[in-house]
Amino acid sequence: MTLVQDRGRVGYQQLGVSVSGAIDTDALDIGNRLVGNEFDAGSLEVMLGGMVIEFSHSTVFALTGADVSAVLDGVPIAVNVSYVAHSDSRLELGIATNGLRSYVAICGGLSVSRVLGSYSTHVASGIGGVEGRALSEGDVLEIEGLNDASFSGQIFPDGPVLEGSNELEVRVVLGPQDDEFSAVGIDTLLSYDYTVSDQSNRQGLRLDGPEIESKTGRYDIISDAVVNGSIQVPGDGKPIVLLADRQTIGGYAKIATVVTVDLPSLGQVAPGSKISFTAISTEDAQDLLAVRVECVENAELSRLVSPRSVWVDGDEVAVGVAENGVVRLADVDGITYPISVEKYTPR
Repeated sequence: MTLVQDRGRVGYQQLGVSVSGAIDTDALDIGNRLVGNEFDAGSLEVMLGGMVIEFSHSTVFALTGADVSAVLDGVPIAVNVSYVAHSDSRLELGIATNGLRSYVAICGGLSVSRVLGSYSTHVASGIGGVEGRALSEGDVLEIEGLNDASFSGQIFPDGPVLEGSNELEVRVVLGPQDDEFSAVGIDTLLSYDYTVSDQSNRQGLRLDGPEIESKTGRYDIISDAVVNGSIQVPGDGKPIVLLADRQTIGGYAKIATVVTVDLPSLGQVAPGSKISFTAISTEDAQDLLAVRVECVENAELSRLVSPRSVWVDGDEVAVGVAENGVVRLADVDGITYPISVEKYTPR
């Protein structure tokens, strides 16, 4: 399940068109920043890893999101760092261990047709991306813009690191139909853990746990709009958190809405994980979002390697090495590659 995704298909919900887009928008945005793309560039969203990409030309790319123990031509690479892949290089993603979804951003963005202003794939509708479907073996993707090697070697400061925890605390704003539920029902949502069902997908997370009591014993309402993070409660009293591929309207009462800053983590939570909910105010949710936007969209990128000039056969060359955890890099004349060495001495 590898899909071309961007920030989503905005402005068409009144016509019944789902927004779609990346579930972990933080990982998407960070990847595009690292390779010098605009925020609306198309990237790859990879579910559970296990994918191989072969680059037909020298290309700058970045991997973000879940830990998939990725290697470039057998050399380990880190998340939240941009690299150069030479022509015929192979990027191999292992199976995700922390998180579910990883993102591959390509300098210049992916060249697929925009549908209603977006590159995003919505499989149920068969629109966007590559013929409205998940990628399959042998697909060839073109790059839309120019590839610029100067974007290699960048690191996102304090980028999100998925810890692989099976417990997640999620903040919500109550409503818009919290008045349809009894005080006991609201207390149930906020007091108990819920388990992510294996029936979850990009449309939403189905949760198992105690039933949420409505005032009348009914949960249906006249259908109205749903948003990313709406928590519907259907007739069985078990909540469903709607996500990127959600429908545009729904006929079940919505007890609460997940705050925007916590939505990316819901795209990384695995079946069997525990989720607890805490209610906060709309104002607090907005303050949290303002801080997140500043961090993701405006944080100053840094470079891992500080090259030094050396003379090789009469030519001046800028070279340097650095280490990022277990991953080592070399920079040669402003182009950064992952390297595999037994021993080296950074200067």
